[in-house]
Amino acid sequence: MRRALILALGTALAATTAIAPAFAQEALGAKAPKAAVAAPKYDPTKPYPAYTAPKTAWGAPSIMGIWSNASLTPLTRPAALKDQAVLTPEQVAKMEGDVQTEIEEGNAPTDPNAPADYVAKTTVQRAEFQAAGGAVGGYNRGWLDPGNHVMRVNGEARTAILTTPNGSMPARKANATTANAEVPAFLAHLGDSPTKKGGAFENMESRSAGERCIVSFGRNGGPPMFANGFYNNNYEFVQTPDHIVINVEMNHDSRIIRLNAKHRTDDVRPYFGDAIGWWEGDTLVVETTHIPQSQQFMGAWKDLKVTEKFKRVADDRLYYSFTVEDPTLWDAPWGGEYEFHPLETQRLFEYACHEGNYALPGILSGARVEEAKAAGKKY
Repeated sequence: MRRALILALGTALAATTAIAPAFAQEALGAKAPKAAVAAPKYDPTKPYPAYTAPKTAWGAPSIMGIWSNASLTPLTRPAALKDQAVLTPEQVAKMEGDVQTEIEEGNAPTDPNAPADYVAKTTVQRAEFQAAGGAVGGYNRGWLDPGNHVMRVNGEARTAILTTPNGSMPARKANATTANAEVPAFLAHLGDSPTKKGGAFENMESRSAGERCIVSFGRNGGPPMFANGFYNNNYEFVQTPDHIVINVEMNHDSRIIRLNAKHRTDDVRPYFGDAIGWWEGDTLVVETTHIPQSQQFMGAWKDLKVTEKFKRVADDRLYYSFTVEDPTLWDAPWGGEYEFHPLETQRLFEYACHEGNYALPGILSGARVEEAKAAGKKY
Protein backbone atom coordinates (compact mmCIF):
# COMPACT_ATOMS: atom_id res chain seq x y z
CA MET A 1 0.00 0.00 0.00
CA ARG A 2 2.80 2.41 0.95
CA ARG A 3 4.69 1.65 -2.30
CA ALA A 4 1.51 2.25 -4.35
CA LEU A 5 0.92 5.56 -2.59
CA ILE A 6 4.49 6.71 -3.26
CA LEU A 7 4.18 5.76 -6.93
CA ALA A 8 0.86 7.61 -7.20
CA LEU A 9 2.32 10.73 -5.63
CA GLY A 10 5.34 10.55 -7.92
CA THR A 11 3.09 10.24 -10.98
CA ALA A 12 0.98 13.20 -9.87
CA LEU A 13 4.08 15.32 -9.27
CA ALA A 14 5.50 14.45 -12.69
CA ALA A 15 2.21 15.36 -14.34
CA THR A 16 2.05 18.63 -12.43
CA THR A 17 5.56 19.67 -13.35
CA ALA A 18 4.88 18.87 -17.00
CA ILE A 19 2.01 21.37 -17.24
CA ALA A 20 3.09 24.01 -14.73
CA PRO A 21 4.65 27.30 -15.88
CA ALA A 22 8.37 27.73 -15.40
CA PHE A 23 8.27 29.48 -12.02
CA ALA A 24 5.75 26.93 -10.69
CA GLN A 25 7.97 24.07 -11.86
CA GLU A 26 10.87 25.62 -9.98
CA ALA A 27 8.73 25.76 -6.83
CA LEU A 28 8.05 22.04 -7.22
CA GLY A 29 11.75 21.32 -7.45
CA ALA A 30 11.83 20.71 -11.20
CA LYS A 31 14.22 22.50 -13.51
CA ALA A 32 12.81 24.56 -16.38
CA PRO A 33 14.04 23.69 -19.89
CA LYS A 34 17.46 25.13 -20.62
CA ALA A 35 18.48 26.89 -23.80
CA ALA A 36 21.10 25.47 -26.10
CA VAL A 37 24.60 25.52 -24.65
CA ALA A 38 26.68 28.58 -25.63
CA ALA A 39 23.88 30.08 -27.75
CA PRO A 40 24.98 33.40 -29.28
CA LYS A 41 23.62 36.44 -27.46
CA TYR A 42 20.79 37.95 -29.45
CA ASP A 43 21.26 41.48 -30.77
CA PRO A 44 17.83 42.79 -31.91
CA THR A 45 19.50 45.15 -34.39
CA LYS A 46 21.05 42.25 -36.33
CA PRO A 47 19.62 39.23 -38.22
CA TYR A 48 18.78 36.13 -36.21
CA PRO A 49 21.85 34.06 -35.25
CA ALA A 50 21.93 30.29 -35.56
CA TYR A 51 19.81 29.00 -32.69
CA THR A 52 18.39 25.74 -31.40
CA ALA A 53 15.31 26.05 -29.26
CA PRO A 54 15.26 24.37 -25.83
CA LYS A 55 13.11 21.26 -25.53
CA THR A 56 10.34 20.24 -23.17
CA ALA A 57 10.57 17.01 -21.18
CA TRP A 58 8.69 15.23 -24.01
CA GLY A 59 10.95 16.59 -26.75
CA ALA A 60 8.88 19.42 -28.24
CA PRO A 61 10.41 22.87 -28.84
CA SER A 62 9.79 24.98 -25.74
CA ILE A 63 8.10 28.35 -26.12
CA MET A 64 7.09 28.42 -22.46
CA GLY A 65 7.62 31.61 -20.53
CA ILE A 66 6.19 35.04 -19.79
CA TRP A 67 6.25 37.17 -22.94
CA SER A 68 5.20 40.69 -23.97
CA ASN A 69 4.39 42.24 -27.36
CA ALA A 70 4.39 45.88 -26.26
CA SER A 71 6.21 48.19 -28.69
CA LEU A 72 6.13 51.63 -30.30
CA THR A 73 5.43 50.16 -33.74
CA PRO A 74 1.84 50.63 -34.94
CA LEU A 75 -0.27 48.01 -36.68
CA THR A 76 -0.41 50.03 -39.91
CA ARG A 77 2.29 52.24 -41.42
CA PRO A 78 1.91 56.00 -40.91
CA ALA A 79 0.91 57.64 -44.19
CA ALA A 80 3.90 59.98 -44.06
CA LEU A 81 6.26 57.00 -44.42
CA LYS A 82 4.61 55.87 -47.68
CA ASP A 83 6.48 52.76 -48.96
CA GLN A 84 9.19 52.79 -46.27
CA ALA A 85 9.07 49.40 -44.53
CA VAL A 86 12.15 49.87 -42.30
CA LEU A 87 12.99 52.86 -40.12
CA THR A 88 16.36 54.59 -40.36
CA PRO A 89 18.59 54.65 -37.24
CA GLU A 90 17.81 58.35 -36.90
CA GLN A 91 14.07 57.72 -36.96
CA VAL A 92 14.43 54.96 -34.36
CA ALA A 93 16.48 57.23 -32.10
CA LYS A 94 13.86 59.99 -32.31
CA MET A 95 10.92 57.67 -31.58
CA GLU A 96 12.64 55.99 -28.66
CA GLY A 97 13.95 59.34 -27.36
CA ASP A 98 10.52 60.96 -27.57
CA VAL A 99 8.98 58.23 -25.45
CA GLN A 100 11.49 58.88 -22.65
CA THR A 101 10.54 62.57 -22.71
CA GLU A 102 6.89 61.56 -22.70
CA ILE A 103 7.42 59.36 -19.63
CA GLU A 104 9.33 62.02 -17.67
CA GLU A 105 6.88 64.84 -18.41
CA GLY A 106 3.77 62.69 -18.19
CA ASN A 107 4.68 61.50 -14.70
CA ALA A 108 4.83 65.01 -13.23
CA PRO A 109 2.53 65.39 -10.18
CA THR A 110 -1.07 66.28 -11.00
CA ASP A 111 -2.74 69.21 -9.25
CA PRO A 112 -5.29 67.64 -6.87
CA ASN A 113 -7.69 70.47 -7.73
CA ALA A 114 -7.48 69.83 -11.49
CA PRO A 115 -10.82 69.23 -13.25
CA ALA A 116 -11.96 65.72 -14.14
CA ASP A 117 -11.10 66.16 -17.82
CA TYR A 118 -7.55 67.34 -17.10
CA VAL A 119 -4.88 66.09 -19.51
CA ALA A 120 -1.20 66.59 -18.69
CA LYS A 121 0.49 68.90 -21.21
CA THR A 122 3.69 67.36 -22.50
CA THR A 123 6.17 68.13 -25.26
CA VAL A 124 5.27 64.82 -26.88
CA GLN A 125 1.60 63.89 -26.78
CA ARG A 126 0.14 60.93 -28.65
CA ALA A 127 -3.51 61.19 -29.67
CA GLU A 128 -4.42 57.89 -28.03
CA PHE A 129 -2.97 59.05 -24.72
CA GLN A 130 -4.98 62.26 -24.88
CA ALA A 131 -8.06 60.05 -24.99
CA ALA A 132 -6.80 58.00 -22.06
CA GLY A 133 -6.08 61.15 -20.09
CA GLY A 134 -9.62 62.41 -20.49
CA ALA A 135 -12.42 60.03 -21.43
CA VAL A 136 -10.93 56.98 -19.72
CA GLY A 137 -10.40 58.56 -16.33
CA GLY A 138 -7.30 60.75 -16.26
CA TYR A 139 -4.34 58.36 -16.34
CA ASN A 140 -0.91 59.71 -15.54
CA ARG A 141 1.74 58.36 -17.90
CA GLY A 142 3.01 56.04 -15.17
CA TRP A 143 -0.15 53.95 -15.45
CA LEU A 144 0.44 53.34 -19.15
CA ASP A 145 2.87 50.76 -20.53
CA PRO A 146 2.62 50.76 -24.32
CA GLY A 147 6.25 49.83 -24.92
CA ASN A 148 9.40 51.91 -25.08
CA HIS A 149 11.14 50.45 -28.14
CA VAL A 150 10.53 50.09 -31.85
CA MET A 151 9.57 46.59 -32.98
CA ARG A 152 12.36 44.80 -34.82
CA VAL A 153 12.03 41.61 -36.83
CA ASN A 154 15.20 39.78 -37.86
CA GLY A 155 17.16 42.95 -37.08
CA GLU A 156 14.92 45.33 -39.04
CA ALA A 157 13.21 48.23 -37.26
CA ARG A 158 9.77 47.98 -38.79
CA THR A 159 7.43 50.88 -39.58
CA ALA A 160 4.36 48.67 -39.13
CA ILE A 161 3.29 45.25 -37.90
CA LEU A 162 1.52 44.53 -41.21
CA THR A 163 3.76 43.23 -44.01
CA THR A 164 1.58 44.28 -46.94
CA PRO A 165 3.36 46.47 -49.55
CA ASN A 166 1.87 49.71 -48.19
CA GLY A 167 1.76 48.58 -44.55
CA SER A 168 -2.05 48.74 -44.48
CA MET A 169 -4.85 46.22 -44.82
CA PRO A 170 -5.71 45.50 -48.47
CA ALA A 171 -8.88 46.80 -50.09
CA ARG A 172 -11.94 44.62 -49.71
CA LYS A 173 -13.70 43.12 -52.69
CA ALA A 174 -16.32 45.25 -54.36
CA ASN A 175 -19.72 44.87 -52.68
CA ALA A 176 -18.21 42.61 -49.98
CA THR A 177 -20.45 42.16 -46.96
CA THR A 178 -18.65 42.88 -43.70
CA ALA A 179 -19.66 42.32 -40.12
CA ASN A 180 -19.89 46.03 -39.44
CA ALA A 181 -23.58 46.27 -40.22
CA GLU A 182 -24.40 43.25 -38.08
CA VAL A 183 -22.19 43.62 -35.03
CA PRO A 184 -23.75 44.43 -31.63
CA ALA A 185 -25.00 47.95 -31.05
CA PHE A 186 -21.93 48.99 -29.07
CA LEU A 187 -19.87 48.84 -32.27
CA ALA A 188 -22.50 49.98 -34.74
CA HIS A 189 -23.49 53.03 -32.69
CA LEU A 190 -20.34 54.30 -31.03
CA GLY A 191 -20.84 57.93 -30.10
CA ASP A 192 -24.59 57.53 -29.62
CA SER A 193 -26.47 59.92 -27.41
CA PRO A 194 -27.49 58.22 -24.14
CA THR A 195 -31.10 58.98 -25.08
CA LYS A 196 -31.04 57.18 -28.44
CA LYS A 197 -33.31 54.14 -28.45
CA GLY A 198 -31.40 50.95 -29.26
CA GLY A 199 -28.04 52.69 -29.00
CA ALA A 200 -24.86 51.94 -27.10
CA PHE A 201 -26.39 52.96 -23.74
CA GLU A 202 -29.49 50.77 -24.03
CA ASN A 203 -28.42 47.95 -21.69
CA MET A 204 -25.35 46.06 -20.44
CA GLU A 205 -25.24 43.81 -23.51
CA SER A 206 -24.93 46.82 -25.79
CA ARG A 207 -21.64 47.75 -24.12
CA SER A 208 -18.40 46.32 -25.47
CA ALA A 209 -17.01 42.97 -24.35
CA GLY A 210 -13.80 44.76 -23.39
CA GLU A 211 -15.61 47.33 -21.26
CA ARG A 212 -17.50 44.50 -19.57
CA CYS A 213 -14.16 42.73 -18.93
CA ILE A 214 -15.18 39.62 -20.86
CA VAL A 215 -12.32 39.79 -23.38
CA SER A 216 -9.64 42.41 -23.91
CA PHE A 217 -10.04 45.56 -25.91
CA GLY A 218 -7.45 45.90 -28.67
CA ARG A 219 -7.32 42.20 -29.65
CA ASN A 220 -4.74 41.16 -27.06
CA GLY A 221 -6.11 37.60 -27.19
CA GLY A 222 -6.84 37.56 -30.90
CA PRO A 223 -6.47 35.86 -33.21
CA PRO A 224 -4.48 37.62 -34.53
CA MET A 225 -2.84 38.86 -31.31
CA PHE A 226 -1.93 42.54 -30.97
CA ALA A 227 -0.78 44.89 -28.23
CA ASN A 228 -3.57 47.23 -27.16
CA GLY A 229 -1.42 50.37 -27.05
CA PHE A 230 -2.01 51.12 -23.37
CA TYR A 231 -0.96 48.43 -20.88
CA ASN A 232 -1.01 44.75 -19.82
CA ASN A 233 0.31 43.39 -23.12
CA ASN A 234 1.65 40.28 -21.44
CA TYR A 235 1.19 36.54 -21.95
CA GLU A 236 2.09 33.29 -20.24
CA PHE A 237 2.72 30.32 -22.54
CA VAL A 238 2.19 26.86 -21.00
CA GLN A 239 2.73 23.58 -22.88
CA THR A 240 1.64 19.98 -22.46
CA PRO A 241 2.08 17.15 -25.00
CA ASP A 242 -1.50 17.69 -26.25
CA HIS A 243 -2.26 21.37 -25.66
CA ILE A 244 -0.72 24.81 -25.58
CA VAL A 245 -2.39 27.45 -23.42
CA ILE A 246 -1.74 31.16 -23.81
CA ASN A 247 -2.81 32.98 -20.69
CA VAL A 248 -3.65 36.54 -21.76
CA GLU A 249 -3.18 39.08 -18.97
CA MET A 250 -5.82 41.35 -20.51
CA ASN A 251 -8.56 40.25 -19.48
CA HIS A 252 -7.35 37.14 -17.64
CA ASP A 253 -8.37 34.91 -20.60
CA SER A 254 -6.80 31.69 -21.81
CA ARG A 255 -6.45 30.66 -25.43
CA ILE A 256 -6.47 26.85 -25.60
CA ILE A 257 -4.81 25.29 -28.66
CA ARG A 258 -5.42 21.60 -29.30
CA LEU A 259 -2.39 19.94 -30.86
CA ASN A 260 -2.67 17.45 -33.76
CA ALA A 261 -6.46 17.76 -33.70
CA LYS A 262 -9.22 18.56 -36.19
CA HIS A 263 -11.56 21.53 -36.26
CA ARG A 264 -15.03 21.15 -34.83
CA THR A 265 -17.71 20.44 -37.43
CA ASP A 266 -20.62 22.38 -35.87
CA ASP A 267 -21.16 26.14 -35.93
CA VAL A 268 -20.42 26.75 -32.26
CA ARG A 269 -18.12 29.78 -32.02
CA PRO A 270 -16.31 30.08 -28.68
CA TYR A 271 -14.40 33.18 -27.66
CA PHE A 272 -11.06 33.22 -29.56
CA GLY A 273 -12.46 30.68 -32.04
CA ASP A 274 -11.53 27.03 -32.48
CA ALA A 275 -7.72 26.73 -32.53
CA ILE A 276 -5.73 23.66 -33.56
CA GLY A 277 -1.97 23.45 -33.82
CA TRP A 278 0.96 21.34 -34.96
CA TRP A 279 4.74 21.53 -35.06
CA GLU A 280 6.67 22.07 -38.28
CA GLY A 281 10.23 21.61 -37.06
CA ASP A 282 10.77 24.24 -34.36
CA THR A 283 7.76 26.30 -35.51
CA LEU A 284 4.33 26.01 -33.90
CA VAL A 285 1.60 26.53 -36.51
CA VAL A 286 -1.85 27.46 -35.15
CA GLU A 287 -4.96 27.58 -37.36
CA THR A 288 -8.12 29.20 -36.00
CA THR A 289 -11.62 29.14 -37.45
CA HIS A 290 -15.15 29.45 -35.91
CA ILE A 291 -14.39 32.98 -34.73
CA PRO A 292 -17.48 34.61 -33.16
CA GLN A 293 -19.11 37.69 -34.60
CA SER A 294 -18.31 39.68 -31.46
CA GLN A 295 -14.60 39.15 -32.22
CA GLN A 296 -14.76 40.01 -35.91
CA PHE A 297 -11.50 41.21 -37.47
CA MET A 298 -11.60 44.04 -39.99
CA GLY A 299 -15.19 43.06 -40.78
CA ALA A 300 -14.47 39.32 -41.20
CA TRP A 301 -15.68 36.53 -38.94
CA LYS A 302 -17.95 33.89 -40.49
CA ASP A 303 -15.47 32.74 -43.16
CA LEU A 304 -12.36 34.03 -41.42
CA LYS A 305 -9.32 31.78 -40.97
CA VAL A 306 -6.23 32.99 -39.12
CA THR A 307 -2.95 31.07 -39.32
CA GLU A 308 -0.31 31.98 -36.75
CA LYS A 309 3.29 30.86 -36.39
CA PHE A 310 5.41 30.93 -33.23
CA LYS A 311 9.15 30.20 -33.24
CA ARG A 312 11.79 30.68 -30.58
CA VAL A 313 14.61 32.53 -32.38
CA ALA A 314 16.70 33.40 -29.31
CA ASP A 315 16.66 32.91 -25.58
CA ASP A 316 14.82 36.21 -25.25
CA ARG A 317 12.82 36.42 -28.49
CA LEU A 318 9.74 34.62 -29.78
CA TYR A 319 8.93 35.27 -33.44
CA TYR A 320 5.23 35.61 -34.31
CA SER A 321 3.49 35.91 -37.67
CA PHE A 322 -0.14 35.78 -38.75
CA THR A 323 -1.96 35.30 -42.03
CA VAL A 324 -5.59 36.35 -42.50
CA GLU A 325 -7.86 34.68 -45.04
CA ASP A 326 -11.49 35.37 -45.94
CA PRO A 327 -12.27 34.76 -49.64
CA THR A 328 -15.56 36.64 -49.31
CA LEU A 329 -13.74 39.87 -48.35
CA TRP A 330 -10.22 39.76 -49.84
CA ASP A 331 -8.72 38.43 -53.04
CA ALA A 332 -5.64 36.98 -51.33
CA PRO A 333 -4.31 36.21 -47.84
CA TRP A 334 -2.41 38.96 -46.00
CA GLY A 335 -0.84 39.47 -42.61
CA GLY A 336 2.06 40.68 -40.50
CA GLU A 337 4.76 39.76 -38.02
CA TYR A 338 6.54 40.86 -34.88
CA GLU A 339 8.65 39.56 -31.97
CA PHE A 340 7.64 38.85 -28.39
CA HIS A 341 10.21 39.77 -25.73
CA PRO A 342 10.37 38.48 -22.15
CA LEU A 343 8.41 40.26 -19.46
CA GLU A 344 11.07 41.65 -17.13
CA THR A 345 9.28 40.72 -13.89
CA GLN A 346 8.71 37.13 -15.13
CA ARG A 347 5.39 37.08 -13.29
CA LEU A 348 1.88 37.51 -14.63
CA PHE A 349 -0.31 39.07 -11.99
CA GLU A 350 -4.09 38.90 -11.79
CA TYR A 351 -6.00 41.40 -13.88
CA ALA A 352 -8.92 41.90 -11.50
CA CYS A 353 -11.40 43.34 -13.98
CA HIS A 354 -15.07 42.41 -14.09
CA GLU A 355 -18.18 43.92 -15.68
CA GLY A 356 -17.03 47.49 -16.12
CA ASN A 357 -15.07 47.85 -12.86
CA TYR A 358 -18.31 48.82 -11.11
CA ALA A 359 -18.70 51.66 -13.63
CA LEU A 360 -21.26 49.77 -15.70
CA PRO A 361 -24.17 50.57 -13.33
CA GLY A 362 -23.07 54.22 -13.42
CA ILE A 363 -22.98 54.25 -17.23
CA LEU A 364 -26.49 52.82 -17.53
CA SER A 365 -28.05 54.81 -14.67
CA GLY A 366 -26.55 58.00 -16.11
CA ALA A 367 -28.19 57.19 -19.45
CA ARG A 368 -31.55 56.72 -17.69
CA VAL A 369 -31.14 60.16 -16.08
CA GLU A 370 -30.49 61.69 -19.51
CA GLU A 371 -33.57 59.94 -20.89
CA ALA A 372 -35.70 61.30 -18.06
CA LYS A 373 -34.38 64.81 -18.61
CA ALA A 374 -35.10 64.58 -22.34
CA ALA A 375 -38.66 63.51 -21.54
CA GLY A 376 -39.12 66.34 -19.04
CA LYS A 377 -39.34 63.97 -16.10
CA LYS A 378 -37.57 63.70 -12.79
CA TYR A 379 -35.40 60.67 -12.21
